[in-house]
Amino acid sequence: MRLSEALACLFFACMVVAAWVRQVPAIRRVLVTAIGGVMGLAIWQAVPLASTLVRNWVPFTYVLVGYYVSGLLFTTPSEPVEQWLLAWDERLFGDPTTRFQTWPRVLLAYLEIVYLGTFLLVPAGFAILQFTGHAQMADRYWSMVVGAELSAFGGLAIVQTRPPWDIGQKAVLADRVVHRTGDWFARELTIRANTFPSGHAAGSLAIALAVFPAVPLAGIILLVLSLSISVASVVGRYHYAVDVVAGIALALAICGSLFALMP
Repeated sequence: MRLSEALACLFFACMVVAAWVRQVPAIRRVLVTAIGGVMGLAIWQAVPLASTLVRNWVPFTYVLVGYYVSGLLFTTPSEPVEQWLLAWDERLFGDPTTRFQTWPRVLLAYLEIVYLGTFLLVPAGFAILQFTGHAQMADRYWSMVVGAELSAFGGLAIVQTRPPWDIGQKAVLADRVVHRTGDWFARELTIRANTFPSGHAAGSLAIALAVFPAVPLAGIILLVLSLSISVASVVGRYHYAVDVVAGIALALAICGSLFALMP
């Protein structure tokens, strides 16, 4: 079993345990147990039998399924933690909802677009390695990305908060058209829970760090996109600033450890 596969199995096992330890509605408990069991069994038994090409690409599903499974654990937000996170935003930005409204519309639109495309970077990062002749780095790439993303999502089993936009902290921005699209996306297509650390910040940085040693130019571009995503998370009120800082620290810790284990 590859390290990335073992990390995914561990995550889904932890989600099942958390569903039975936390006060989760019965239907959600059953769903988490069923999904976690199926994913764990598939990764343990079926994935190793697949072709190398399939095995190199399938970890993207671990990230997607892991995100929505973690959302099933979200029950009651911790208001004291939310207020603590918000207090840091206010300390850093004053009124974070209006702090960035004078930024150029083109810049705000760019930030919104890269934020919305964060999940596309997950397969895109490996596509860069695949098509530049570095497919042998698949396990290291996915170990870093899966490790960072799933660790961030797993935080919902411990710290449960709502995103800023869901507690009356929506951003007031000059670029309203694109931001409305982002707002719709957050309301309709996400788990409507705040991941602490930020999965957007952790995952995007892990992607850049995983690609950089093999394809430096692409790595630099991905680093710029990662920084943009982190900024967009705060500007658009999708995350608190502390979430982003914690996500960056998480990615650095995981990738640094894996660089040592998988040179």
